[in-house]
Amino acid sequence: MNYARIAGTGSYLPEKVLTNADLEKMIDTTAEWVVERTGVEERHIAAPGETTCDLSEQAARRALAAAGVEPTDIDLIVLGTTTPDHVFPSVATQLQHRLGCYGGPAFDVQAVCTGFVYALDIANRFIQTGAVRRALVVGADTFTRIINWQDRGTCILFGDGAGAVVLEAASEPGIIDSRLGADGRYKELLWVPAGVSSGYEQTRENAAFVEMRGSEVFKVAVTTLKEIAEQILAANHLTVTDLNWLIPHQANRRILSATAKRLGLPEERMVDCVRTHGNTSAASVPLALDVAVRDGRIQRGDTLLLEGFGGGFTWGAVLLKY
Repeated sequence: MNYARIAGTGSYLPEKVLTNADLEKMIDTTAEWVVERTGVEERHIAAPGETTCDLSEQAARRALAAAGVEPTDIDLIVLGTTTPDHVFPSVATQLQHRLGCYGGPAFDVQAVCTGFVYALDIANRFIQTGAVRRALVVGADTFTRIINWQDRGTCILFGDGAGAVVLEAASEPGIIDSRLGADGRYKELLWVPAGVSSGYEQTRENAAFVEMRGSEVFKVAVTTLKEIAEQILAANHLTVTDLNWLIPHQANRRILSATAKRLGLPEERMVDCVRTHGNTSAASVPLALDVAVRDGRIQRGDTLLLEGFGGGFTWGAVLLKY
C-alpha cells in the first residue's frame, strides 16, 4: 500500500495589517472587546488587486522550497478556497500555470474553513491509489472580500492568507487516517446567501457578504471538533495523550480553548495563531502548521491532529506523523 507524507510546508500573509485599533475607527467597538470576544488582535488584508492565486503562489513556492522539489515534480494540485479569483477557471489551474507544472489534474475544493482538510484528504487518496506520487495541497482565501465592514459580528474575525504543503508518496505513513463530514441543515447559521445561480449581481449595492449567527455556530463547532477528534483517535487506538500537537481551524480563541478543554488537552499542545492571523478560512490550518514547523515546535516524527470546521456545515480531521 502507498502512503503519503508531508515533505514541506509554506505559508503567506498579505503585507497590510489591520489592527483592533484600526477597527475602532471603522465600527462601534473597542480593541479590548475584540480581544475578549475573539482573541484576535490583528489580521492581514489582501491589497487591492491581490488575489487568492497571488497568495497561493507565494505559499506554494515556499512549500516547494521546503520540500526541496521543483514545480515540475508536482503531479496534482488540490486547492481549498471559497474566494476564487474567477467563477472559472479554478485557482488551482491558474496556480499550475504560474508554477509551470502543466498536464496533471488541478482543481479547487469548496468546503469553506474545512477546505484545506478536504483537499489534503483528497490528495492523500490520489497518492494511496498510485495515481500520483507528489501533490501540492493549498488552502487560501481572500475572505475579507466577502466581509461587510459594518457588521461587527464578522469583520472583527476574518483575515486573508494562504498555506500549502507538498505531499509525497512514502513507504510508511505519513497520513494515518482522515475523516470528513458535512450537514447542510445548518447552512443559514454561517453563509453567504447569494450566489451565481441564485441571482448574484456584482455591484457594490447588491454585493453578498458573510452572515453568521455566532453563538449557534460556536455550540455546533465545539461539539463537532471534540467528537471528530475522539472518533479518529479511538479508531486508531490512540488517546489525546498520544498527540504532540493539535492544529485546529483558527476560528477564534474561545472555540480553540473550549475544544481543548473538552478534549482534556493542555492548551500548550495546541497551535494557536488566531491572535495575529484572525480567521483565514481555508488557509488557517496550513498557516498554523507552517508557523509551528518553522518556529521549531513541530519536529519530524511528531503526531499531529489537524481539524477543520466551516460553513455548510463541513468538518474534517487528519491524523498524521509529520
